[in-house]
Amino acid sequence: MSIPQSGGGPIERHEQLAEYLEDGCKPREDWRIGTEHEKFGYCKDTLKPIPYEGERSVLAVLEGLRDGHGWAPLEEGGKLIGLEKDGANVSLEPGGQLELSGAPLENIHQTCDEVNQHLADVKDIADKVGVGFIGLGAAPTWTHEQMPRMPKGRYKLMTDYMDRVGTMGKSMMYRTCTVQVNLDFGSEADMVQKLRVALALQPVATALFANSPFFEGKPNGHKSWRSRVWRDLDSDRTGMLPFVFDEGFGFEAWVQYALDVPMYFVYRDGVYHDALGQSFRDFLKGELPALPGEKPQMSDWADHLTTIFPEARIKKFIEMRGADGGPWRRLCALPAFWVGLMYDQSALDAAWDLVKGWDAPTREALRVAASEQALDARVDGISMHEIAREAVAISEAGLKARARPGAGGLIGDETHFLNALKESVESGKVPADELLEHYNGDWDGDLSRIYAEYSY
Repeated sequence: MSIPQSGGGPIERHEQLAEYLEDGCKPREDWRIGTEHEKFGYCKDTLKPIPYEGERSVLAVLEGLRDGHGWAPLEEGGKLIGLEKDGANVSLEPGGQLELSGAPLENIHQTCDEVNQHLADVKDIADKVGVGFIGLGAAPTWTHEQMPRMPKGRYKLMTDYMDRVGTMGKSMMYRTCTVQVNLDFGSEADMVQKLRVALALQPVATALFANSPFFEGKPNGHKSWRSRVWRDLDSDRTGMLPFVFDEGFGFEAWVQYALDVPMYFVYRDGVYHDALGQSFRDFLKGELPALPGEKPQMSDWADHLTTIFPEARIKKFIEMRGADGGPWRRLCALPAFWVGLMYDQSALDAAWDLVKGWDAPTREALRVAASEQALDARVDGISMHEIAREAVAISEAGLKARARPGAGGLIGDETHFLNALKESVESGKVPADELLEHYNGDWDGDLSRIYAEYSY
């Protein structure tokens, strides 16, 4: 999850809220790719999650990256809670999941190099302290009580709030992992088209990347349990956002939506002030109970936008949020999939043609079916497998049209990063299917085998 935002000065006009989003518009030549991925850490001898502090811990990994690989520390309340280097951040999810928020990069070759280097650095430190890391959408064997708590004020407030607004919020915070990509837009119209395609095709990403068929030591009946968890988290800030498809949607419509999402906190001088359930509209009037008489800064608006969790969202860029964390090849495939769809206009138009006839109930039904059945899902005559096949083909055409070679022009274009998805489309099987085959076959129901065979 996001680190505190900074800068921007006071909010003096309502128009500044939409202008903040509009400031993200960039010419095509400045469009970049930012990939984020999370992973679970565990003690190799016990197969239990690593605590924050101790010989085998989150802190030991962060300190190792700081001292051995040149990362600068980020602290909160005197505790090391993150790192930064060259435009990238390493941060902590509530249950100690380690997240890389990658730098804005020009192509998938660079993105994949960044992922490779990060995983190599993490493994170097982890091996020295007896820790392993694994990429899955949900913790396969651990209970809520076994998960550690990270020393971040934001997470304490969120944990206390989750049971008031849903049934699975704490499961999301402490026992799920995702991979996502952040992409740019050129104008308000470009943002609208991209966000509509992103939301409509997010169930396809959920299906292709489904990688969480286990929870608390047994199959859970879903191929993406992470996606299932998000459906009962907090209806005020999650979902498929039907209003995005309404005529006239744009930056101001997003502002009105965001203003109606209840607040979590206000960050001041290193302290998270409890604003749970309070209204940013009241904050704009100087009537926020958490800070009576005080009006917001632009950094408060930026912070508030990070507390909205739909399947795709906008800040100064668009975040694609529907995929489970997973194996290395899919960490590179996820940005490749969306870049191919979004960064070539012909591909974007083709993707819109693919989904523009779906209504809101259809999009929601596809979301539900993707979490349960992945590529086997069917909704109102729509085959998820066939939609995925078409979407991957459109993405491949988009990457071909981009024609971005690797270093020195010696490596071909970006299309080979889709190979893992093309294999899934051909076989009809996603990572969750493979895991279930092992569980019911050579693992003989012994889920502890997942750590040795699927860790990074």
